[in-house]
Amino acid sequence: MKFDITKLEWTRKPKDYIMSDNKITITTEPNTDLWQRTYYHFRNDNAPVLQMETEEKYFSFIVKTEFDSKHRFDQCGVVVYLNSENWLKGSIEYENDIFQHLGSVVTNNGYSDWATTEIDASIKSMWYRLSRREDDFCIECSADGKVYKQMRICHIFKAKDNIKFGIYACSPENSSFTATFSNMEMKECQWEKHNGQAPDKE
Repeated sequence: MKFDITKLEWTRKPKDYIMSDNKITITTEPNTDLWQRTYYHFRNDNAPVLQMETEEKYFSFIVKTEFDSKHRFDQCGVVVYLNSENWLKGSIEYENDIFQHLGSVVTNNGYSDWATTEIDASIKSMWYRLSRREDDFCIECSADGKVYKQMRICHIFKAKDNIKFGIYACSPENSSFTATFSNMEMKECQWEKHNGQAPDKE
């Protein structure tokens, strides 16, 4: 499955971006974010999102991210954005000059959750592999684009048929940074079928 950059479409277009063959640069605008309700009790739905639509139910999307984030909550990564209340994102979110959060947010029916682990603030590049098996998803990350480690397995209730997937970048507070996305690929699903405990019988 060839990744065709010309099939990417903006859900929300940033003011400052550059698109070339297999490379996209986004400069974020202040006060842009994706979050729904949980804990913080606010709803933000204005981050730039660039996606491709597919009816493929088994695939993996790979992308390399590079970023100069330096302000709290600056973030960029992969996304499956169906609508404002149903989406998935995986990214590195800057916290301070000591650490940042490598994590993911899953939003189902208008409520977000956030799962993270702390990594060193000096890390300014990360590869992601987003895999789909019907309406289940797996996000993995890699420092070198070769060895991937699982970040999260999750379910999106509304991801039954066609979905959209791609990249995003945002700055929830009063800041701006530049994120570069490259080495984009769409492959046969690298998330192998489970070969352990059998499914429950219905």
